[in-house]
Amino acid sequence: MKLTGVMPALVTPFDTNGNIDFKAFETHLTNLRAAGVSGWVPCGSSGEYNLMSDEERVEVLKFVKDFAREGEMLIAGTNAPHTKGVIANTLKAKELGYQAVLLATPFYTKPTDAELLNHFRAVLDATDMNIVLYSYPDKDGIEISFDLMDELADDPRIIGIKESSGSLQRAIGIATRYQDRIQLVSGSDDIALDFMLWGADSWICGPANCMAKAVCDLDRTYRAGDLAAAKAKMATLYKAMNILESGKFVQKLKYGCELQGTPVGECRMPLGPLTDAEKAAFRQAMEPILNWA
Repeated sequence: MKLTGVMPALVTPFDTNGNIDFKAFETHLTNLRAAGVSGWVPCGSSGEYNLMSDEERVEVLKFVKDFAREGEMLIAGTNAPHTKGVIANTLKAKELGYQAVLLATPFYTKPTDAELLNHFRAVLDATDMNIVLYSYPDKDGIEISFDLMDELADDPRIIGIKESSGSLQRAIGIATRYQDRIQLVSGSDDIALDFMLWGADSWICGPANCMAKAVCDLDRTYRAGDLAAAKAKMATLYKAMNILESGKFVQKLKYGCELQGTPVGECRMPLGPLTDAEKAAFRQAMEPILNWA
């Protein structure tokens, strides 16, 4: 399974009563498709999966699958705090027709490499599903190590790793160490162009929710071989990307959707709203993106 293009790590729209707003969701997905995304990644951290019930997560996965067209990649976030839960979520995603799942390390437990190896192998054995690993140490507290990837790299169902450490050295290490075995997937948005230079053909991108036209344009420009233009576009995107990475990531994604004219509601508690100052700073950084040519 070759991963290509910009795949939004989807936010989950909520209405004023805190319920999933499927009408807003459809509008949001329609606009992302028009911008040129290559697939869909629901129920990841940008989608507030950890703040939803199991039933709601299934509803979201089914809704996105039913919306998707042939040729659009479908990767489900199926993370859980324990292996049994990950297996159950992954089997449900497979039943619904997803092609792969995105798996971070189980949260809260901080397992060792040996425990993680057993965890991922248990999921593989129980589901026979393609897995995109997700390394996000700032959020999960641990990193998916090279030693662990060495153990998993020859399994053809470990198809890629979304690398969100923010470390270009890590990205280069993955690209060179696991060439033709584990695909490097951009997950560090403010250095996405650097990831492309080192072989990332895909980008699982939270910011695509509110700047899809711009990030898809950057991706296409780089693929067309115009590095100078791609650098200029990355420079325009950088300030907003950097503000996103400074904190309250999902709240800013959702506010960015509002700025684009496709509101998706607020985040669920305990995530709180942005302050007026935070909104003003992000709105200013988004100005050139809102008017992307």
